Amino acid sequence: MWSVKLKLMILTGLLFIFFVANVSFLVFAASETDAKSAIAAAEDKVLSCYEAAAKASDAGANATELLRVLDDAGNLLSKAKLAYNNGDFNSAFNFAVQSQDKLNSFVGEAEGLRESAVQANYEDFMFHVVGSGVGAVAVLVGGYIVWVILKRREKPRGGGR
Repeated sequence: MWSVKLKLMILTGLLFIFFVANVSFLVFAASETDAKSAIAAAEDKVLSCYEAAAKASDAGANATELLRVLDDAGNLLSKAKLAYNNGDFNSAFNFAVQSQDKLNSFVGEAEGLRESAVQANYEDFMFHVVGSGVGAVAVLVGGYIVWVILKRREKPRGGGR
């Protein structure tokens, strides 16, 4: 049978190997090309998200929260560019990736806000158009009823008519 000491040593050895293997993946130095491509990808993502926020805002959505997230991502992108210009490619890569991560669900949220604003605008338009139409018909029908009532009360004068 296996002794407790042997099991403990095997478990410790396996944990040590697992720890060393994981740490080796964590130590990652980004090259200049990695940083440059990450910055370019982050710039593209910021631009596409800005367009989505502009469309949502044009549709009448409240894009304040979207613009705050976009501002945060833009600040991270600026830090990435500054680090890249200073030759710190690892920090540039990390800032660019953080910028992209901020914007992961951004386009979907912006589209959802835009769709909600379009729906609200449609409902508002229909309420006003239908409400105005019903009001106009009510005024016409009410006017006709008043005219008929007044016409019946009118007494004929004199002659033949």
